Amino acid sequence: MGVRNFFTEAQKNAIQQAIADAETNTSGEIRVHIDSRCKGEPQDEAVAVFETLKMHETALRNGVLFYLAVDDRKFAILGDQGINNAVERDFWDSIRNAMLEQFRNKHFTEGLCQGILMAGEKLKTYFPYTEDDTNELSNEISFRE
Repeated sequence: MGVRNFFTEAQKNAIQQAIADAETNTSGEIRVHIDSRCKGEPQDEAVAVFETLKMHETALRNGVLFYLAVDDRKFAILGDQGINNAVERDFWDSIRNAMLEQFRNKHFTEGLCQGILMAGEKLKTYFPYTEDDTNELSNEISFRE
């Protein structure tokens, strides 16, 4: 089964809707990337994907990447410089822990959606949505086999 088929179309739509919903609260930009395998540490792979997707080019440097390597059962959450300069050190821990609990029960769509919505809630404190906000990054899930 290819990585593109890990989620059904309905599950992909639910994840993309969670991104859209989360972004209504914040000017932050959220992306999801799914790999089949993680060649190294998930955080390092997330950094490479972050750059490939040009997430570091947002105006406020407030992109967030949810990275999953489904065959290796690894994941990472990566925030850009603007976010990480503004938030407390353990900012991502509660999101990661909530997602991990869902993933342990094989609820991957639910875990992603929950993490995405939690990120949107937390980000609105530091990067509230503004009237002139534009969606700088696609809400589409990206894949790498």
